[in-house]
Amino acid sequence: MSISDNVQHLFDASVETKLQAKPVLADPIARAVELMVAALQRGNKILSCGNGGSAADAQHFAAELVCRFERERPELAAIALTTDTSALTAIANDYDFNQIFAKQVRALGKPDDLLLAISTSGNSPNVISAIEAAHTRGLQVIALTGRDGGDIGRLLQGSDVEIRVPAEITARIQEVHLLAIHCFCHQIDAQLFG
Repeated sequence: MSISDNVQHLFDASVETKLQAKPVLADPIARAVELMVAALQRGNKILSCGNGGSAADAQHFAAELVCRFERERPELAAIALTTDTSALTAIANDYDFNQIFAKQVRALGKPDDLLLAISTSGNSPNVISAIEAAHTRGLQVIALTGRDGGDIGRLLQGSDVEIRVPAEITARIQEVHLLAIHCFCHQIDAQLFG
């Protein structure tokens, strides 16, 4: 099989994963958007976290809200907890790597803020700790997961929302996570600004 054939196969796999996810994820994404819009309308903020590619997704989401998505509009309050290297390294060094997001949630999170927690496996210990911290601080959680949802799927409560990609391959899960993030941004703009 040629490189070109392999690339076409990867495109097909991505499209197929998205088509399988569409009927499963449309309603949870819509619920997540409703929570995000309500939080932003109240003057609250959205914190986001994840590791590796999920850290990049957390930063991408925050940047789209603070800067703009597809049109000019006022800035929206979002903070990626993955970007402050001084805080991340101090917490990891002085306490534990599993606390890098939780300590920031406890420091920055206020009741009725939201946490967007991203983990393809649903088992990232530092994301789990962030969710636990969010619950103790009165934040609702929107979780982007995959596979069986892992420990995160079992940890969510009440009005938290899980967007669990029905796939096993990390790259396919991440591709759907990015699409979900773009759905969030598009619909937040549409709901807030017409």
